[in-house]
Amino acid sequence: MRFGKTLRESIYPPWKDQYIDYSKLKSMLREDRREDEDVPWTEDDENRFCDEIFNVQLEKVAQFQDKTFNGLKERADTAFEKLKDMAPSEEKPKSDITTARLKELKGELDTITNEVKELKKYSSANYTGFLKIAKKHDRKRGDRYKVRPMMRVSLAERGFNSEQGYSPLLTKLSLMYYAINQNLDDGEQYQPLNLDLETQQEVHNGERYTAHKYNLLEVKTAILRHLPSLIYTQQAGKEPDGNEDPKVTSLYFDNSKFQLYSRKVERQVDASSMRLRWYGSLNSKPDIVLEQKIVHENGLSEEKKFPIKAKYIKLFIDGEYKMEKTVQKMERQGQPAEAIESFKATVEEIQEFIVRAKLGPVLRANYIRTAFQKPSDDRVRISIDTNIAFIREDTLDRDRPCRDPEEWHRRDIDNGNMSYPFKNINQSEVSRFPYALLEIKLKEEGGRKRPRWIEDLMASHLVHAAPRFSKFVHGVASLFEDYVNNLPLWLSDLETDIRKDPQMAHDAEEQRKAQQAEDAMVVGSFLGGGAAAAAAKMGSYKPATSSPVGKSYLSERAAREAREAMASTPSTAVNRPGEEDAEDGSTQQRNYGTLSSVFPGFSLSRYSRAKRQREQLPEGVTKPEVWLKNAGPLQVEPKVWLANERTFLKWQHICILLGSLAISLYTAAGENFLAECMGIAYVIIAIMAGAWGYVMLRRRRDMIVERSGKDFDNMLGPLAVSAALMLALILNFVFSYRAAFAKLDGELFVNETEAAFISELV
Repeated sequence: MRFGKTLRESIYPPWKDQYIDYSKLKSMLREDRREDEDVPWTEDDENRFCDEIFNVQLEKVAQFQDKTFNGLKERADTAFEKLKDMAPSEEKPKSDITTARLKELKGELDTITNEVKELKKYSSANYTGFLKIAKKHDRKRGDRYKVRPMMRVSLAERGFNSEQGYSPLLTKLSLMYYAINQNLDDGEQYQPLNLDLETQQEVHNGERYTAHKYNLLEVKTAILRHLPSLIYTQQAGKEPDGNEDPKVTSLYFDNSKFQLYSRKVERQVDASSMRLRWYGSLNSKPDIVLEQKIVHENGLSEEKKFPIKAKYIKLFIDGEYKMEKTVQKMERQGQPAEAIESFKATVEEIQEFIVRAKLGPVLRANYIRTAFQKPSDDRVRISIDTNIAFIREDTLDRDRPCRDPEEWHRRDIDNGNMSYPFKNINQSEVSRFPYALLEIKLKEEGGRKRPRWIEDLMASHLVHAAPRFSKFVHGVASLFEDYVNNLPLWLSDLETDIRKDPQMAHDAEEQRKAQQAEDAMVVGSFLGGGAAAAAAKMGSYKPATSSPVGKSYLSERAAREAREAMASTPSTAVNRPGEEDAEDGSTQQRNYGTLSSVFPGFSLSRYSRAKRQREQLPEGVTKPEVWLKNAGPLQVEPKVWLANERTFLKWQHICILLGSLAISLYTAAGENFLAECMGIAYVIIAIMAGAWGYVMLRRRRDMIVERSGKDFDNMLGPLAVSAALMLALILNFVFSYRAAFAKLDGELFVNETEAAFISELV
């Protein structure tokens, strides 16, 4: 299929000059000039081509897409502000002027929505064009140069063909449509436009996510806390029997023009898919089910299916067998006539669809499925598919078909019991999906909310949203790229690392909830009665303790930038004017004579470590006079008071010990002047210890009552008492040492005098 024709047909006239110049790039590759085939492809030719595709065409498309999307976003924000201004109230009732303005605003929303759709088509067409031309380059010039890998990375970095960026805009448009339609008083109930890009919560289709292999075990353990694991039988995959998770095989149908794929990618009304599915190995004769899935305009899906034996599949596809034996068996079993007629109608509709569209097996999807569900309770069901591989099953190339045209499946795979990673087949016929696929199916009926743990899992860093992911679509896009002219949204995500930082994922979810609550409050102002109350309830969002919504983002950003600047600046750098004074003032205010005021790095408390990382507030941001933590009644745990009193008792214990020592020393001194002085010194130290313990008891009590953020540790008092006690002991030792030596010298002098006197007498 020629992509150039498809691109020309999909051009939106007002933007015709902003599309990729596919013809120019093909001419630079000499794609259609056979006379240039013998001319060698030089390095200069390669440089000119790469400069044109990356620096000219890609930049042109990327800049236009960003500019257009930002413009649409600004227009939607402006319309949202207008809607808020027109909200009726007691002072400002709704009037004809307001109704006319609402209709005018709705027309403006229609224009924005149409341009969003055209922008999505523009992005998809250019995304496919860049990949197509890169593949042509590598096929024609790939012996020396390859640009396709670099092109895929460049497209992924620029967010081409990604649905994630459109979701917030479409959600806001949908809310505005809902509010306007509910307020139009012309007697008609308008429905919001079908925003087919918006991620809807479809109970039947479920919500799909991808998970990195490094996070897979954590995802499973998070689910196992709430749901048991179902381990299937190898035959039907329905009853838990203690075996391992089954290998599931799905055989998808399409024709040579891939019409089912195109309708599904373009999200046309009543797009269908057809597949055969069985569990385990085909040699074990499992139950095979033929399924047709139809997605209707309202987003709901319809499934038609019936079991069929392997030996009848080829005959059924060719229209030669109409399940007569199964019908006869149902009649012999005495089943109701309505059930038999319903079965015959389903068989006839599916067979007619296969024959009319000339469908045949083209793709095999093979994977291991782990399911989590409470027995006999299908309100919450989660499945995780791993080891996903897609294999060609077509006969498009008549000379070298992947499958025998006389068979409905590949016998080399099924008879050989091949399994993942399928290394025994041609590697160009297999594509391995790099992540695990998680699908959450919920039945939200009767206003029952989804479990909180499900919401936490969906918003966590462990999974990455993959809205409308389809194994059939992904397999065809991966293996039949030359046969299709439109590629799915999620292909660009495969070129990026889907792992997320846990804190960033949490912050993004909190901001999303806050924005959703704000939008709900605006819509609630337009609604009356129970609808307004429900909207107000949706808008009563309270941010979590660690939520960034309640923080000053300007302060956080300034602090983060300051920390990065300090980390990259030498420690001897000079502070900016005024910064040193401000920091000194803050230090003096918080450190009430502690050792950390002399040695700032000495305090080891958690608060001190956090404080040393804190920076000054940016310009224009003032420190609040009343902190949120000080609001409300004072609630102090008893152990806090008891810990303060326990510290005071320890100090009094030291005071009593030192006092007892001092009094004993003083009373036993007698006429010894040195002992009296040391006794007095120890009394003074004991008094200091007792006074310090009482002062700190009162000060820490005041800090608890005031909810102060200051340090509770204070090492100045213990060091002062210890130093005084050590000094007294040293002086005591020195004075005692000198007194002992003086006494010894006196005794030696007396002995020498007596010896001289005795010698004189003799």
